[in-house]
Amino acid sequence: MEKVALITGCSSGIGAATARSLLAEEWTVVATARDTDDLAALAEAGCETAELDVTKPAQCRNVVEEVVEEHGRLDCLVNNAGYAQLGPLEDVPTRELHRQFDVNVYGPHRLIRAALPHMREREAGTIVNVSSVSGRVATPGMGAYNGSKFALEAMSDALRAEVAPYDVDVAVVEPGPVETKFTDRAEREIEGLDRSGAYEKLYSFFEDASAVNGVGAVPPEKVAEVITEAAVSPDPKSRYPVGTPGRVGVLARFLPDRWLDAGYRLLQRFS
Repeated sequence: MEKVALITGCSSGIGAATARSLLAEEWTVVATARDTDDLAALAEAGCETAELDVTKPAQCRNVVEEVVEEHGRLDCLVNNAGYAQLGPLEDVPTRELHRQFDVNVYGPHRLIRAALPHMREREAGTIVNVSSVSGRVATPGMGAYNGSKFALEAMSDALRAEVAPYDVDVAVVEPGPVETKFTDRAEREIEGLDRSGAYEKLYSFFEDASAVNGVGAVPPEKVAEVITEAAVSPDPKSRYPVGTPGRVGVLARFLPDRWLDAGYRLLQRFS
């Protein structure tokens, strides 16, 4: 019997690439997005598709139940849906911070809670949470996004130990820059902020972020390969950094805070 994967955030980028990658492994893939029109190409490729807004608890439960009812199993949940709310924390309204966590943290939690009873009953399954190098080291102007990914990493660590007795695996994938539309949305989110006027150098830095994000960026297919590796492995790693910036970036957490702070000051001075 084919294994079954449920993937969130498949309208483009990493999610769509992961759906195609797991299809190539002859899995049954249920690709989801808020707008099913964005999934037409994946449906033509052979994916099953479903509407899913990860901020809607009932929809999260229903999609998981429908997958299990139709296929009798759920072998892998890939929590990929997410976005970046950029901006200095003083300028980010609390409502936007809540929205950031609603998608990046509460959304995966909703799906995990829906999927785990079925995985525990079968004593098999893998949960892959797509985090970021930003979930391991924080940077100025990305506090909201950093906070959401740090939270996802911590939840994944706790969950991994909690479900180990049931032979359920939890893996975190940590990309650095990726060649997707992710940056376009991040730029839109920062444009909507009511600026205090105290952080214009920081805003200037992000206005030039297109050049920064292009350095070492990997195609979404590369991230999809790593997610697939975690999904198919009988003993996946706890973490998978992706790309040179991702692998190097996660090591920055071992540097003294004073060194990191000095580096950020230097970057802002030349921005």
